[in-house]
Amino acid sequence: MNLSPNLRGSLFMAAAMASFTMNDAITKAVSSELNVGEILLVRGLFAMVLVAVLAAHRKALRSFRSLLIGPVALRVIGEIGGTLSYVAAISQIPLANASAIFQALPLVITLGAALVFGEPVGWRRWLAIAAGFIGVLVIVRPGAEGFSQAGLLALASVGFCAVRDLATRRIPKQLPTLFITLLTTVTVTMAGAFVLVPLGGWTAPSGHALGLLALAAVLILIGYQCIIVALRTGDISAVAPFRYFALLWAMLLGYLAFGDTPDRPMLAGAAIIVLSGLYAFYRERMRDKLRPAATGPGLPPDGL
Repeated sequence: MNLSPNLRGSLFMAAAMASFTMNDAITKAVSSELNVGEILLVRGLFAMVLVAVLAAHRKALRSFRSLLIGPVALRVIGEIGGTLSYVAAISQIPLANASAIFQALPLVITLGAALVFGEPVGWRRWLAIAAGFIGVLVIVRPGAEGFSQAGLLALASVGFCAVRDLATRRIPKQLPTLFITLLTTVTVTMAGAFVLVPLGGWTAPSGHALGLLALAAVLILIGYQCIIVALRTGDISAVAPFRYFALLWAMLLGYLAFGDTPDRPMLAGAAIIVLSGLYAFYRERMRDKLRPAATGPGLPPDGL
């Protein structure tokens, strides 16, 4: 088939979201047997081997002193915080709910780019950001008892991952993407080992759990590679909206694997977030048409 670059990029983005969401579903399933720290440790060990082998094959290995570079260190901190909080969230609430809250990430990145980097954001995109946060509130549903702890964890993950992605924009270009992925994998694995004891200590995992976590590590690697190909193949404004396929995958897997049926407030909040995000992407595309292509900001590879 002779597909256009944007269509190929969009398909790779949809595949990346499927890989990441299947990893989330596996993580949620294993959380009934292992604590968050042990999940990150075991899954991370599998992922480290895979990423290290691939990085060595592509001659992407560099010195671990790269962690001393400010943006790299900040990205790693954001990844650790985002992964810990998101895994803790999906172990307590339906996968679709956590995924829907996480879809606010592009809006938070837009907000952060405006506040930290001084990137121009018009009043329409400010309204889109505000609408997205209203959608989050609809899903979290604060009442007299306040926010649920799991909802706050998912929201905290959005904040940490926004820090991660904003820091990635300042990482020197000579550092290969695969090596940055390896740094992230190593440090998140170490974080899992660090919180293992406070979260209940080591429990001997079953063979079934080990197999699932090995599969999750493979899915993470596939997701990373698909999202990189997507962003390098098609226009960012064309492929980025396909991030929202993660929500569709989460609803489907949540229903098939855990019997979770989204309720009306969750669907309404998710719709608000997705529509506001799509509108923000649309306004970004309109803004890109008014400036030279060379000055357009890139979107860094990401994914939990």
